[in-house]
Amino acid sequence: MSLEGVDAAALERDEYEILLDAAETYREALVVRLCADVGLRPRELAELTVDAVEQVRIEPPRYLVRVPAVDGGDGRTAYLPTHVERELRRYARSNGLTTDDRIFPVTARRLQMLVSDVADRAAELFNRPDLSDVSTSDLRRYFARRALIDHGVNPRAVKAAGGWRSFEALEPYLPEPTDTKIIDAFDAMERPSGTGRDRDGPIVGDDSVIRLLLAASDRYALLRLDSDGYIERWNRSAAAMFGYRAGEIVGTHVSTFYTDEAVDEGVPERVLATALEESGYEREGWRVAEDGSRFRATEIISPLRDDQGRHRGFAVFVRDVSPAHEELKELRARRDELERRYDVARSHRAVTRALLESTDHEEVEEKTCAALTAGGAYEYAWIERAIHADRRTDRRTASGIDPDAVDRLVPEAWRDGEVGSIDVDGESSVSIGRGVSLAIDADGEDEGDGDTDGFGALARIPLAYGDTVYGALSVATDADDAFDDEERRSLETIGKQVGYAIAAIRRRNLLLSDRVVELELECRDDDSFFVDASRQLGCRFELDSLVPVSETMQLYYLRLEGASPADVFDLAADDPGIEDYRLVETDAEGWRVEFVVDSSCPIVTLTEYGTTVLEARFVGGTATITAECAVDADIRTILDGLRAVFPDSELVGKRETERNVRTAREFREGLEDRLTDRQEASLRAAYFGGYYDWPRESTAEEIADAMGISSPTLHNHLRKGQHELLRTFFDDPADESRGTD
Repeated sequence: MSLEGVDAAALERDEYEILLDAAETYREALVVRLCADVGLRPRELAELTVDAVEQVRIEPPRYLVRVPAVDGGDGRTAYLPTHVERELRRYARSNGLTTDDRIFPVTARRLQMLVSDVADRAAELFNRPDLSDVSTSDLRRYFARRALIDHGVNPRAVKAAGGWRSFEALEPYLPEPTDTKIIDAFDAMERPSGTGRDRDGPIVGDDSVIRLLLAASDRYALLRLDSDGYIERWNRSAAAMFGYRAGEIVGTHVSTFYTDEAVDEGVPERVLATALEESGYEREGWRVAEDGSRFRATEIISPLRDDQGRHRGFAVFVRDVSPAHEELKELRARRDELERRYDVARSHRAVTRALLESTDHEEVEEKTCAALTAGGAYEYAWIERAIHADRRTDRRTASGIDPDAVDRLVPEAWRDGEVGSIDVDGESSVSIGRGVSLAIDADGEDEGDGDTDGFGALARIPLAYGDTVYGALSVATDADDAFDDEERRSLETIGKQVGYAIAAIRRRNLLLSDRVVELELECRDDDSFFVDASRQLGCRFELDSLVPVSETMQLYYLRLEGASPADVFDLAADDPGIEDYRLVETDAEGWRVEFVVDSSCPIVTLTEYGTTVLEARFVGGTATITAECAVDADIRTILDGLRAVFPDSELVGKRETERNVRTAREFREGLEDRLTDRQEASLRAAYFGGYYDWPRESTAEEIADAMGISSPTLHNHLRKGQHELLRTFFDDPADESRGTD
């Protein structure tokens, strides 16, 4: 049986695969396939459109191609293998072809030359001179031989699908096949064709399946090495992954794809030796592409042997696992981020517990630093007490590092007070410094030989209560992603907690001290509203009382003399530190006025530093303030804090005194001296009669009836008695001098 020269010299399967491997473009490979797997002529390929492909069976999917009529002949129907249909569709999509577009908009002659170029390239790359003469006619004969001999397809179906006009003696006896018969006849080609052996022995069990897998993704590659590890076969999948053309890489050692470090360590040779010894080897590692880029890959290496068991080379299957590696890297980074957040939260809780256990300022600082470094979030922590007057450090408490070594970590700009130039969030009080060398040990000595990667980041947080800053807390970490917005907010909270604890401890110590230091201070700074107002209006303010409203806001009651409240209120309206004001009462000597003060007054600053203001007068542009603090209070810190806000302030006197302690008996005796008999009787009757209970057990009318007095009289006695009771409790010396009502 012959078919246009089908004989022993016809193209073999392995030679056809070499041609496919020699194709450098997807277009070249597709043209070769359409000639050899479908039996199309170059003239037919030049007129072929996407619309010519038709699916005629759904499960399993089967396809036909309606071949256009050329050279005045009739058109025909050809069988289109599923894998070729898939590649044709993929080619059309990648080139943006519509159904009416020609798939190959070139001449038939150009397609013949394309196949000839592929044949010449295959002959050169694989040292097969006989392949240089392969033409499109040879590919069509390969199609017929494979269908008739390898798969036993009905010759008439082959004739119809391939478009041959005669088929010698078989033609009269074979009926014209229908579409269904063509499908049934070629269906065998969709099934495995055998062992897939080539001239050098088996590579895969089902080569068509492997080729479909390789064509489906550019993340898989299959290549072959000779017995010494040099590349022998190279295909389009490998070219897409590594970037080398066949002419550039065939004959090169497989170590080309390994990193320099792996080559220096002899990894490629060990891998091949292990694969040969263990009949296969799998490993994951970095591989290098033609452009020098690295990607993560899983590599499976299997030794190839002939029928006599002799080693003929290696089959290498490579899978690019970079996406999975990147995903794993992201998951690990997320895990590290969550672990760091947990460490930060744990440190925050430890600081809170430490503050509750601390009894003095120094203990607050020491336990705060220790808690922050013990939690694992920070390498070092230290606290500086700033001296505002000359911008120097007074005292330093540290954990994880010697206090004297801190200067080697702190950026120069921080020492100069230029915090704003060190990567600071404009809405955050936390200052950040990055790229800081942390390569020192706890004693401040350098670690290593200077080549260490010990670089990290610093954060500095003010320790503040209200407008008062007691110092700065700094923490250092080697974490690259440290100090995001959430961590900054956590550090800001820690700074406020520590500042609040310091203020609370100072006030507690003052309340519990038997001896106190009484300070007399003067302030002439115009930034103080009452100093400025007394100078401008020539008036006098004298503090009657102050009531804390919030951490930074206070309610002042003052006696005003020498200027009208309206003039004072006009000035207050323009001062941002005065929140509100009103006239309380008028008498013959002047006015009692009320101010809600947020800043603009040295009294606020002194209160925040834990002192108790006893008296304050503002006359002619000078404030004279008398305050008391605990004996062990750091007076220099108080003065420096005051001068930081109001520079024109000074200490004019101080003295240590015993605190007057009034016993409960003395309080009652003092109250009895203030109350009249009728006031005391009214209070007793109302108290024991349930008038002050809630809900009330007795009304005012019932109490008045029981005492035999009118209700207005009872209310008058109660009001005056309550006034004396409150005045005695608050112990206002000014009111004592006025006597009782």
